[in-house]
Amino acid sequence: MDWLERAAKLRQWSRSGTRAPHKPLLFLYALGRFQQDAAGELRYSAVEEDLQRLLTEYGPPNRTTPAYPFHHLVSDGVWEVRTDRGPGSPGSGVRELRELRAAGRLAPELRAALRRDPQLLGRMVRVLLDLHFPPSLHGDLCEAVGLELEQAEAGQLSAVARRRRDPRMREQVLTAYEYQCAFCGYDGRIGTVPVGLEAAHVRWWAFDGPDDVDNSMCLCSLHHKLFDKGVLGIGDGHRILVSQRFVGHSPAAREHVTALAGRPLIGPQPGAQPVAAVHRSWHTSQVFHGSPRPAPAA
Repeated sequence: MDWLERAAKLRQWSRSGTRAPHKPLLFLYALGRFQQDAAGELRYSAVEEDLQRLLTEYGPPNRTTPAYPFHHLVSDGVWEVRTDRGPGSPGSGVRELRELRAAGRLAPELRAALRRDPQLLGRMVRVLLDLHFPPSLHGDLCEAVGLELEQAEAGQLSAVARRRRDPRMREQVLTAYEYQCAFCGYDGRIGTVPVGLEAAHVRWWAFDGPDDVDNSMCLCSLHHKLFDKGVLGIGDGHRILVSQRFVGHSPAAREHVTALAGRPLIGPQPGAQPVAAVHRSWHTSQVFHGSPRPAPAA
């Protein structure tokens, strides 16, 4: 099994589309740190806060700990852990990892492969991003883990991660929603070309979300990012959910985010399929953060 296959086949707990990005997030973080310091190691107590922040921002809504991937990634052959007692992880307990000064880094064979082929790092990152996160989050996530990818590397899609998207989807979705954002109604164009409007998956494509209109919405760039970050969601009756965890005090934040709570989605047009309940439920359980805000008083 080559390194790209190993990246694509990380062993993860899974059940009915439940997200478990703990290992991919640690792996991306480790690749970013390797890019900055190929000889360095990651002491658990020093990186715990960074990893927890990544899990909170890019992981599922349920609370989890970075100790889990720090220990279990070893079983995939891409990571090693040692303590003051010697090689080997002490387990997935936070206390043991801290007290025994556990430190991890990429496996020796992988470090050697990355030195021999500098482009391998970018290809592995692309596999991890494509398999576990929507495209709208790729740039932010690379920045969060300290990865700097050349444009050529960022554009390469490995065969092990390739699943062909339907090239007609964007046009079908924008047509169904009459070229306006389902959350705010934005409908900007330059001439006849829509600008700042995107076809957004509800159930992420990386988690077997189909390229169908009933798994999609037309969203402006801002609301697409907020939807994929779990700030916004879709509730019963196709009304907009806004997370209580979102905080914004400016008039712009109130107008473009918090004021949306409880509003009905705009579209799709009659005859087009609305977002299916099964996809709404997946997004609510796997992406949306916390409890929804009540609708503003009239």
